Parts: sequence; C-alpha cells; structure tokens
Amino acid sequence: MTVDITINIAGEAGQGLQSLGYLLAKTFTRGGYHIFADQDYESRIRGGSNFFRLRLKDSPVHAISEQTHILIALNPEVMALHQPDLVQDGRIIFDGSTPESSSGNGSIINIPLERLAVEHAGNKIMFNSVAIGAVLALTAFGLDILTMLFKEHFKTTEIAEANIAAAKAGYDYVMTEYGKTPFPLHRLPGDRMMLLNGNEALSLGAVAAGCRFMSAYPMTPASSIMEFMAQYSESLDLVMVHAEDEIAAVNMAIGASFAGVRAMTATSGSGFCLMTEGLGLSGITETPLVIVNAQRPGPCVGLPTRTEQADLLFVMHAHHGEFPRAVLAPASVEDAFYTAFKAFNWADRYQIPVIILTDQHLASSYTTVKPFDTSKLVIDRGELFKANGSNASDYKRHALTASGISPRAFPGFGPALVVTDADEHDEAGHLTEDASIRNQQVEKRLKKLDGLKKQLNRPQLFGPAGAEITLTGWGSSLGALLEAAEMLTSKGMPTNVLHITELLPFPAKEVAEMLGTIQHGYVVESNATGQLHRLIRAETGLDAGTKVSRYDGRPLTPAGIFKAIRGEEA
Repeated sequence: MTVDITINIAGEAGQGLQSLGYLLAKTFTRGGYHIFADQDYESRIRGGSNFFRLRLKDSPVHAISEQTHILIALNPEVMALHQPDLVQDGRIIFDGSTPESSSGNGSIINIPLERLAVEHAGNKIMFNSVAIGAVLALTAFGLDILTMLFKEHFKTTEIAEANIAAAKAGYDYVMTEYGKTPFPLHRLPGDRMMLLNGNEALSLGAVAAGCRFMSAYPMTPASSIMEFMAQYSESLDLVMVHAEDEIAAVNMAIGASFAGVRAMTATSGSGFCLMTEGLGLSGITETPLVIVNAQRPGPCVGLPTRTEQADLLFVMHAHHGEFPRAVLAPASVEDAFYTAFKAFNWADRYQIPVIILTDQHLASSYTTVKPFDTSKLVIDRGELFKANGSNASDYKRHALTASGISPRAFPGFGPALVVTDADEHDEAGHLTEDASIRNQQVEKRLKKLDGLKKQLNRPQLFGPAGAEITLTGWGSSLGALLEAAEMLTSKGMPTNVLHITELLPFPAKEVAEMLGTIQHGYVVESNATGQLHRLIRAETGLDAGTKVSRYDGRPLTPAGIFKAIRGEEA
C-alpha cells in the first residue's frame, strides 16, 4: 500500500515550529521515507499564524499536498484555520482538557503538552518535544531515531536527555490514553538520503564550484545563504562579509572577482534593485559575478516571507544599456546544487554576470535528495592570460577576439598590468569616446552570447509528446506541475509538462519545436501577468496557451493546478 501522509505543525512565531518540523522530517528521513516540507511564516518575531507542513511518502515526492492527516495545533486559532484541510480520519493534537472528541474533520486528541513537559523535562518550553513523541505514537514509529537526533542536535547531554524524556512522555501518553496508531509507518530499507532546503543545496553547489568570497546584506528569503556561508567559513577557508547594504555587497563581490576569487552575492527583489548598477559594472568590465535573487512578492517590501515568480522579466533586462548575462532558475533542491556550480563556470568562461533566480518556496522548502554526484564536475576558470616573455607588456584586458572572450589576467599575479574602466574603453582598458571603438566593444561583448547559447540545456519535456494537455512552467514549479499532470492523466486527460530552467539566453528554437505540436496548452506561473507566457510569445511568436496564475504569495500546488484546469476539486 502506498504511503502518502502530511503532518502540519501550526502555531505562532516563537513556538519553535521550524525546529519541531525539521526534527520530524529528519526522523522520517532516517527511517527511509522521502520528504517534502514547506514553511509558511509571517514577517514577525512573535505571534501571528505560521505553519511547517511535512509530506512523507515511500516514493520520491516533489510537492506539497493540501490535505492533512495529522495536525499539531499549538493554539485554538490555528486549529480553526487548518481543520478544513484535515482528511476525514485525521487527527488533531491539541493541548486541551477534554477527552478525545470528534471535530467534523478528524478527531481531536487532547494532550497536556505543557504539563507533561514540566513533569518529565522540568521546563514547559519542551512541549514541542512532547508533541513530536505524540506524532511518533500515532504513526507507531518508535523513538530510537529521534533519541539519536536529540543527542546530535543539542549541545549538552543534559538538554538532550530532557528533550528525550519529554518526547517519551508524549509517546507514552498517546499509547496509554488512546492506544491507536491510525497511520502506522514501518522502517524502510534503502540508501541514506540527505535532507536539505534550496538555499543549503545552492550554498553547497557554490562551495563545490570554488566560491571563496561572499558579500551580502540579509534579506528574506536569501538570508540563510549568508548564514550557511558564515557558519562554515572557517572550515571552508571562505570569507563571508556582512555588508552595510546591497550596493556595497555587489561591489565587494565584483572587487573580489576582479582580483581572481570566485565570488557571489545573494538578495531578494528589492535588494536586487539596488544591485543593478553593480550588475552593469560587471557587464562593462567583463568581471565574472554570480548573483542569487531569491524572489518574494513585491512591489517594494511586498510580502517579505512569501513566494512569487515575478522577477523574471526584471532580471533579464535590469540595468541600462546592452550587455550579455545569463539567467538560471533551478527546478528543485537537487537542481539548485548543480545550477550554482554551473553559474560559476559560466560566469568565468564568458566573463559575465550570471543570475540564479530562485524563490522563497524553493529556498526554504526541505526535501530528501541522494548525495550529489561530483565525479563529473569540473571547475572551468575560462580563458586565462599566459605570460611568455615580452607579451606581458602588451596585455589588453579587453582584446578583440572571435569569441568575444578576452584572456583574463589577475592584478598582482604575474607581470601583466590589468586596466579596465566603468566608462567605455578600448582594448587596453583605457577610457575612450571613439565611435568605432565603442561599436567594437559592444559587439565584442555581445558575441559571447553565441557561445553561451551552445551551452544551454534543452528544455525538458516530461510525458508523452502527443499528450492532450501541455503544462508549461519554469523554476521551482516543476514538482507541482509533474504531480498535477499525473492527476489530470488519471482523470482521462493525458498530460505532459514542458519545463524551462535556463531562461537567458532564451532557447527559442527548442521551445518553438516543443510547442508546435501541443493541443491544449497552459502556462502555469506564480505571477499575475504571465511573464513566461509573454516571453515565449516575444521569442517564438507562439501562443503557449491559457495562463494559470497564482500571486497570493502561496506556492503552486498540484491540487490547485488541477482545479484551475478542471474547475473541480482534486
């Protein structure tokens, strides 16, 4: 029998939802299950309504479900909010004073979380661990894995043992008072998997690519990239600079890259606005740069902790003037690792800025992935200047070449004098206003696109080529699209998915070929104006179909896509 269970932990900011959810996800991961977990939180330190939603399956899972089997309600308000999503035989764990009772959707299991925490762990703050134990009782999963995790997670034996005692109290209470395990889960064999979110995977990819300098100003949802780099900076021989603002951050990264260090910065949409002048500096000086834009809804501050895909056309055209850049949008946590590695190679090879366009949903969602295969990953620093004899004195940083790529030298390393300028310049890097030289340098820079286009991966088509319905999307939407396609197919509507992750240069020819045979198309995006839909029409002249948009700050879900197309509940 297929296992597909969703556990929702809901409460206020400050109640430890993230820690509770992460430990549960880690426990089930070590028990052999595949995990997808997302986080919904408000822009406040205390109060409000937050939740951590964890879906576990005995097969790979890449999207969240809108149904809930176990709800941990840490206050009455969130119980009322999330109860409608509970399946008929679901359970609600709630700190109440009455016996188990029916609630319309599911049954309420009243557990004195705080009292048990005080009695068994000596501190009511450990009520979260009591709740974890209760969940493991409802799933008959046992406490041994969680016990190991507590010992790894907490710094002192005393704190670990107190949390273990609290979890055991919750487990025993459910088994004694209710004795029911409505969702039994057995340990599964298989290779051990990693549990990572998108920002962690992206950070690991950057480190694997040789990134040794990062400068950034904290901005949700990119901040955890900074935190990761800072946490491991000493062991990885990496410099992480907390800049005073995004303007300083991008210029520090450009300076480090100019000196020869692989460098990056990370921000969100309004921070990227401040970085656009630096983006142009990278473009005209041909200095490699990797920028992560973790999207959130705008304009201005918008919804700081929500998700959206509304920066696509912005990052493709940000800054005045014309210069080459690449825009990559990873599809999954696993893809974030390899995309980051590729971004650094492309930045060095073509001496351009490369923008990684992710979003809050991908940045903070956890999923299980196999260990990354690094055996075929090769760091490519691009075309470097090699001094031999007297040629160093004639070095020209912006020399005209057939590919548009000039051999690159690093100041202070070797005899070549490196000169460049933020104004238009000649081959040697000196400022000029000569019209013919201006034409040569613009054309030289744009020539890089010819080589870059040859590096693009073909957009992926999942499912039969002649399907009745084609769902088209980009970036983090892939998991939801694939599951929605399965749901539509099961209802007698054969569906495939066209998905794009390398968006600039845009693979117009390949997209046109794939769309040329579709019957009924839908372009699914987390924005209001259909930016990919517009881009496809501009680049190919084709109408990719009906726009399906979500822009309330919540992630795309398979059931939501299904309903938008079929007009009915999944």
